[in-house]
Amino acid sequence: MKVNIHNQTEKAKKLLSDECYTCAFLKDEKQFFSKERGVKPLLQIIDEKKDFSDFFVADKVVGKAAALLYVTIKIKEIFAFVISEPAIEILQKNGISVFYENLVPRIENRQKDGFCPMEESVLNCNSPKEAYFLIKEKLKSLLK
Repeated sequence: MKVNIHNQTEKAKKLLSDECYTCAFLKDEKQFFSKERGVKPLLQIIDEKKDFSDFFVADKVVGKAAALLYVTIKIKEIFAFVISEPAIEILQKNGISVFYENLVPRIENRQKDGFCPMEESVLNCNSPKEAYFLIKEKLKSLLK
């Protein structure tokens, strides 16, 4: 396992702090940034069939749902300011290097009175493919 964070991941992390992005993807000269919250930017990448395999990523918050989507995207390494224990397990099982600032049992919802609905939607799921559909369904139900 890598001991040091890759310089591309470090640059992505700095962009989150300096530019108020929620996630940043870097690989050589290629870059992608988003200010969207939650899993929206990850779903956008998957839905638009963009190739972000082997990218170095920094993200504000990574729960199990986001981790399963990152596996689908096939990133190489990630730094998270906040990450859940199930997310680390998923990422590491899939060969993705993980660095973080704060480790939590689960990601809370925005009201801080329960778990994140995305995290709950994949609670019993370990399949990235299945998770994608569960997350999309949960988002649909939240928009009703």
